[in-house]
Amino acid sequence: MASNGTAPPYCLDSTACKVTVSVVLIVLILITIAGNVVVCLAVGLNRRLRSLTNCFIVSLAITDLLLGLLVLPFSAFYQLSCTWGFGEVFCNIYTSLDVMLCTASILNLFMISLDRYCAVTDPLRYPVLVTPVRVVISLVLIWVISITLSFLSIHLGWNSRSENSSSELLTGVNHTASKCKVQVNLVYGLVDGLVTFYLPLLVMCITYYRIFKIARDQARRIHHVGSWKAATIKEHKATVTLAAVMGAFIICWFPYFTVFVYRGLKGDEAVNEVIEAVVLWLGYANSALNPILYAALNRDFRTAYQQLFHCRLAGCNARETFLRSNSSQLSRNQSPEPRRQEEKPLKLQVWSGTEVTVPRGATDRFGAGFGPQAIGCQPLV
Repeated sequence: MASNGTAPPYCLDSTACKVTVSVVLIVLILITIAGNVVVCLAVGLNRRLRSLTNCFIVSLAITDLLLGLLVLPFSAFYQLSCTWGFGEVFCNIYTSLDVMLCTASILNLFMISLDRYCAVTDPLRYPVLVTPVRVVISLVLIWVISITLSFLSIHLGWNSRSENSSSELLTGVNHTASKCKVQVNLVYGLVDGLVTFYLPLLVMCITYYRIFKIARDQARRIHHVGSWKAATIKEHKATVTLAAVMGAFIICWFPYFTVFVYRGLKGDEAVNEVIEAVVLWLGYANSALNPILYAALNRDFRTAYQQLFHCRLAGCNARETFLRSNSSQLSRNQSPEPRRQEEKPLKLQVWSGTEVTVPRGATDRFGAGFGPQAIGCQPLV
């Protein structure tokens, strides 16, 4: 995707308007970074999410995370300051990163749709069709295409227009004292638009249409079979989640690529700056939406998110309360002995660092396994 790396920024004259836009952009960047970090942690810490399909989801999250860390802060600064102040060399690197990461994000969504298509249309052969080796090859191919359309194309000037200066032809970036912008010629605009967006969009629409058609037919045939029905519902919910992700992708990126191809046809300065800035940030917003869509539509991801956000101390407090109630009940049930000596309470060290006071006799009731490891706080499941 040849993100214009930052279209010529629309300067905001009103202070209130500039503050509002600044807050919106900062919130968008923070959501992008935090949301995709949570996705990576959820898949890494939850065994149920460790699947070949989620390899593409993790790749997507890492791509969006890098976009939020390496591109969006500079885009926001450029958009708000109305000038590029980081030099020509970094302008070339920055625009190349923008193009590469946005392209990789879109291609990851494309590969996710193909993976879901194989899983639903031919579930018996799915383990044969989708293997770890093929997943690795697919991920490598995604990044090779992304690098080719970004760093290689921009560095060799494949996207430059013939009327530009020799330095701009060499870098493929129109850089002045105040602007940092990727150029788009007719061939580059059409090729990049087709490879990055329009062809993947067409294939994704076909695959998801086939998936929903098969899912509907299967639901009609097996709705009386309990176990198979549960498995099918779970599979279809995952498909709906990924379809929602694709829908958000279309809404976010279709306006940008329409403007992008138009730039290739009419020229780099043919589009209004305000429109160019709006469609660019609308495309960036897709990287913030993906983690939210996972949490809203997929139960496994919701469970993993809850496991991450629930305080481990809350689990320890619950176990401590249970322990004290049982200890109190045991002490009440014990018959008093005539000459019972007062025993000192036994202190048990809990995993979280707190101490729990338990009567010494309580340890006999729970057995030898009752101790620091037994009451150690475990992740909530």
